[in-house]
Amino acid sequence: MKITAIETKIVDLSLLKPIKVSLGTINTFQTLLLRIKTDIGLVGYGEASPIAFVTGETITICQDVIKTISTKLIGLDVSCLERIHAIMDSDFKGNYSSKAAIDIALHDLLAQQAKLPLYQYLGGGNDRFLIDKTISIDTPEVMAEEALRNVNEGFRILKIKLGSDINEDIKRLEVIRATVSDDIILRVDANQGWETTMAIKAINAMAELNIEAVEQPLKYWNLRSHKTIRNKTTIPLMADESLFTPMDAIELVRQDCVDIFNIKLMKCGGLYKAAQINAIAENAGYTCMVGCMLESWIGITAAASFIAAKNNITKADIDSVMHIKANGISSGLRFDKGMALLSNEPGLGINVEWD
Repeated sequence: MKITAIETKIVDLSLLKPIKVSLGTINTFQTLLLRIKTDIGLVGYGEASPIAFVTGETITICQDVIKTISTKLIGLDVSCLERIHAIMDSDFKGNYSSKAAIDIALHDLLAQQAKLPLYQYLGGGNDRFLIDKTISIDTPEVMAEEALRNVNEGFRILKIKLGSDINEDIKRLEVIRATVSDDIILRVDANQGWETTMAIKAINAMAELNIEAVEQPLKYWNLRSHKTIRNKTTIPLMADESLFTPMDAIELVRQDCVDIFNIKLMKCGGLYKAAQINAIAENAGYTCMVGCMLESWIGITAAASFIAAKNNITKADIDSVMHIKANGISSGLRFDKGMALLSNEPGLGINVEWD
């Protein structure tokens, strides 16, 4: 099965409401859809969903990168994943969201050719798992109201965005925990918003609030201070912005500064590299979460398929489609009361209103 054409399309994603994290507020968003056509008539879909203050990419950059790479991919067999990734990496350093779009579409095609849903093609046998729901930064009262609403909708895991003033952050968590029962799992994500002393104080203050993990408390480059925090607190730490590549995963293991890895397809370049990161983590004794940016159903279905395929991925943060309005993209994947349920349609099982 050979590649005959690679096409892209920019799509506006209307948010239900602005999303605020410590790095900034997202009011509007675009994503880049990609489709690969083949000589046997199958079409595969991918997606690049960059956030400039995380990945350093924009939609137009992704479109230009993909256009350049595509000229070298026409005529190649879809199964040549290693060769294709080598071409992409030799042409561009970084640009992981662009590479993820191509990689996801290739995996969609390979699974379709095998007549398997992507999660089974990747080796998985479990078609359902628990997911969390993200609560963006707001007043303690507003965040607590949203937390309770999510729990009443069936979610048992909440991801709480923090990373501003630590006293206000602690209050946010205290009010949320007082609002929801202790059996509701709370994860915290500071998005690099704290300094070392602040983080130690905040995390120790959270020790009585039954917090599962704290994600990326410090700047991505500050691994040494992450280890300092880890040695002076008891809540497990998770790396997010510190982890893009398999080489980053090796360095995190070497530094022994976190407990959990957060893999995002848009940060690492797709499923091929995500599998490498997960293998490094698993063999070094670390578990993983798979997270997301603001992908549509294409990127989220790919992420969900990867989660379902890998036993070492024990946490799922793939709720971006719950924060955007309908956009002409549908998937066999569905969410029900805090559970992700994958379909048995071949590949991603994606339908796109392209033209």
